Amino acid sequence: MAPAKKRNVSSERASQQSVKKAKIDLDSKVDSILESRKHANDVFDILEVLESEQDKDVITAVNACSKLFCTLLERKEMFIGKLPAEEEALSGGHSAEEKCRIFMRHRYNSCVEILLEHLCHELHGVKESALCCLMKFAAAEGQHPLEDLDWTEHYSFPKELIQTVVNRLLSKTTDNSLLISRFQEFLEMEDVRYYVMSSVRENVGQVMNKKKGEVVPVYQNNVFTLMSNISVPSQESELTNFMVKQEAKHEDWKAAKLNEHKRVFERMWLGFLKYKLPNNMYKKVLVILHDSILPHMSKPTLMIDFLTAAYEVGGAISLLALNGLFVLIHQHNLDYPDFYKKLYNLLEPSVFHVKYRARFFHLANLFLSSSHLPVYLVAAFAKRLARLALTAPPTALLIVLPFIYNLIRRHPSCRVLIHKPSTEDEPVEDPYLMDEEDPAQCRALESSLWEIKTLQKHYHPDVAKAAMLINTPLPEQEDDISEVLEITTYELMERDLKRSQIKSVPLEFETATQLLKGGGDVLGQHFCLD
Repeated sequence: MAPAKKRNVSSERASQQSVKKAKIDLDSKVDSILESRKHANDVFDILEVLESEQDKDVITAVNACSKLFCTLLERKEMFIGKLPAEEEALSGGHSAEEKCRIFMRHRYNSCVEILLEHLCHELHGVKESALCCLMKFAAAEGQHPLEDLDWTEHYSFPKELIQTVVNRLLSKTTDNSLLISRFQEFLEMEDVRYYVMSSVRENVGQVMNKKKGEVVPVYQNNVFTLMSNISVPSQESELTNFMVKQEAKHEDWKAAKLNEHKRVFERMWLGFLKYKLPNNMYKKVLVILHDSILPHMSKPTLMIDFLTAAYEVGGAISLLALNGLFVLIHQHNLDYPDFYKKLYNLLEPSVFHVKYRARFFHLANLFLSSSHLPVYLVAAFAKRLARLALTAPPTALLIVLPFIYNLIRRHPSCRVLIHKPSTEDEPVEDPYLMDEEDPAQCRALESSLWEIKTLQKHYHPDVAKAAMLINTPLPEQEDDISEVLEITTYELMERDLKRSQIKSVPLEFETATQLLKGGGDVLGQHFCLD
């Protein structure tokens, strides 16, 4: 075993030495190229290492390319303008200096193509190095453009390079979530963010049109990951971090205007959401919609179609759509005729067990807080919740009972559900129609909240105590349900276990010394062991 171990150690050292030697060789080649044009052909050796199968050699070559071409861009030693073909440049009447610049520009283009291919590399370290190098090239091109621009009409920014990088990040076959999270660092720059948003919108339109609107799970997940990392500043004064400065015309640049950012942000999201999404992605979008998307849109009402369609789906997706609809209804005067009917039908046994239960009851409480709601509607919600409470877990009941009490406090006309006069001829059957979808037709006002009376016999003492409150006049002060929205079964049990015993437990006065003896020998007088 010892010799084998020795060989492994020696091979590892040899590998480290070869990497170190390769780095030294590449650094010296970069220095020689930058010193004199006569060493220009050494760039082929660097590009050859860049395409190596050894991961460490590739990363070393990426760093060398970054140093070489960023320096050439700064020195303006690459051809600027429409690049002629390499064969044409050699045969044409160009000077030796121009030929060298054309040659280096072609090598730079080759380097960019190889780096773009490395964005699909198996090893994340290679992908990350290639991405960082490409963004360095973008910054250098922004400061020293390779296009012959008329500065009075155009702005300097490497849009094509950014577009190509975005296209590679939005792979159709590979999950690039980790690489996109690394790309988030560059999205903090205002101009990069602006052109990335434009590139995403264009890419989504092209890809989804080719797929004829069909679901492309991996691709759409990459798009969502990239878009969800984009946040637009709230004030124009916050637009200060730019990769490329436009000098005198900076203020007229679209990338420097907040309204333009909001417009592009809005078009990007609308372009993505108009296509069919994977089912799990609807939930991801709706979770962040009210907080991270709507506030940054110039016209949030354009989301009405998406939100109403999601609200009609049912289940957890409808629950999540409530947040966005709440923003549109309260802040943008959205008129939704059947909103309360749909909200009423969302009250099903499963609502007590979904992940978003707390959010749902918080929003439902806000929607039912208006004193202008008709009595029949409020009574329908109270009665439906009471009926569902018969099979709900204790944690849900501690939310439902205060919720019902608050509805009755806000609408005193609903007290008839508690104090309903009874007669001997009254039928035993409950007139309430649980299966009726229309709250106006469910006959809730003809019924009573007998379910709460039943819950007074509940096995959990906290639930029974809460149900007992209906026996006395309800105080005017509403219950704060926010304290119990997030409560879990574990927390409920922990609270019960830590509760101190107030009453003392009665014990035997005289200690028993034998079986059936002790305590005044009462048992011995009536029982024996024969």
